Amino acid sequence: MSGDRITTIDLKKELKQLYSPSAKEVSVVEVPPMSYLMINGMGDPNTSKEYTESIEALYAMSYALKFLVKKSADPTDYIVMPLEGLWWADNMAEFCLENKDTWKWTSMIMQPSFVTEAMVSQALEQVEIKQDLSALSKMRFEKYDEGLSAQIMHVGPYSAETPIILKLHRFIEENGYSLRGKHHEIYLSDPRKTAPDKLKTVIRQPMK
Repeated sequence: MSGDRITTIDLKKELKQLYSPSAKEVSVVEVPPMSYLMINGMGDPNTSKEYTESIEALYAMSYALKFLVKKSADPTDYIVMPLEGLWWADNMAEFCLENKDTWKWTSMIMQPSFVTEAMVSQALEQVEIKQDLSALSKMRFEKYDEGLSAQIMHVGPYSAETPIILKLHRFIEENGYSLRGKHHEIYLSDPRKTAPDKLKTVIRQPMK
């Protein structure tokens, strides 16, 4: 029956200011605390098996949660959010795009506010039964409070991000702020289906 149709929520549209910045100008945003599935690791994302396994586990859990919520007593449907990544090094002065082997990272996918710890535990049990994913044991569900940040859209291959990152940092410094926290990227495009020059990535930097 049409009256029983479930509306599909697209949080990227509801949070447009956070997920659709301009590619021409840096924008300043206040990022509210949001809940994420997260996995930490280290190494070059292009060659790290650990990084690949983290992504597989995050998507498996995110889709398990989506279907769990859709079949619940209070059903809601929503579009699974894109993969995001926090990147840093022990010495941020050495954090450069050329030395990725020393990078530390947190792979993560944002979850709707109505997803609970109990739902995550239930989804985890389901995924563990169906799939043998070693990264599941490293996963956590927690709030991340990023706060005041500057961001810009990068269109193109990941390897060509450096000028955009420098532009972002320059904007922060020229406007009287300083960098804080971790370099943040939001991967809006699927690299398996999108040409490198068409990839869209939100580049975000918390500031104070």
